[in-house]
Amino acid sequence: MTEDVSTDDFHLPAKEADRLLATAPWKRFAVLGDSLAEGLGEPAPGYRTLPWADRTQEALARRRPDLAYVNLGLRGLVAAEVREQQLGRALEFGPDLAAVICGGNDLFRPVVDMDAVEGELDAIIGGLRAAGATVITYRLMNIASAIPQLEALSPKLLRLNERVSAVSARHGALVVDMWSHPACADISTYSSDMIHASMRGHALLAAETIRRLGRHLASA
Repeated sequence: MTEDVSTDDFHLPAKEADRLLATAPWKRFAVLGDSLAEGLGEPAPGYRTLPWADRTQEALARRRPDLAYVNLGLRGLVAAEVREQQLGRALEFGPDLAAVICGGNDLFRPVVDMDAVEGELDAIIGGLRAAGATVITYRLMNIASAIPQLEALSPKLLRLNERVSAVSARHGALVVDMWSHPACADISTYSSDMIHASMRGHALLAAETIRRLGRHLASA
């Protein structure tokens, strides 16, 4: 399958993505983070098996075929490990656009130090911004709206999202707010492990990433 065949209400057709990114200046795109950055997720009917970061890269490359791309995302990492293992490599790559998704794994620790998590996010996002990159960050989906068994996780996710917003505001990063996206309440957005996005979820995340980049370009 070379194109999604879904008629999803939130689907972003390639022509619309091209319009939104018509003036995109970016030449070097880096992705940092955990399993969501890496692209874990189960297939979904009507969708290509292509994670959100690769979908975003694909859309950007239609505008600039020589786009350089690196995805450093790795499953299981907490925010401190993302900083330790990926920030230096990303800076060496020299991105002018970087996407950062991490902090979710910190929420599964017995004790969550949100100040420490915010400090790690600040170092990652601030470091990339100081190097001149446009940085895009993410407020994670409220998965409990589709999976009530995870209701206890919602307050922690919301606190993480608040920290992401605060750090992004300090450094002028762009935020994709997935917390209240209507698809949060649809079980098909998630894989059967009830943690990772399905390929439908990845397609939606890519669509909202491209829309956010489009709004940024339109306001420049």
